[in-house]
Amino acid sequence: MLDVSNALYSYSAAKTGNVGLLNKDDAKLKEKTDAFESVIVKQMLDIALDEKYSIFPDDAGKDIYKSMYTDTLSNSVSGGFGYSDMLFNFLKERV
Repeated sequence: MLDVSNALYSYSAAKTGNVGLLNKDDAKLKEKTDAFESVIVKQMLDIALDEKYSIFPDDAGKDIYKSMYTDTLSNSVSGGFGYSDMLFNFLKERV
């Protein structure tokens, strides 16, 4: 399997401006903190999108579509809210 953690880290570092971290352990930690931020953002989106008038039709799969939508949206914006950077810096200091 191809190891793309350095490429993912480089992309994330360029996106957030943290280019000083280059080792593989930091890249793995950053990937995990971005995933944690994604979970937090998904929970916020689930609450925010819980409205009377939904963008999804009242079909049998409405909840599935909404869940897929919030999953994709939260994954695409993770790493940009600051929770990931704050958690990464906290954990990095502890090691």
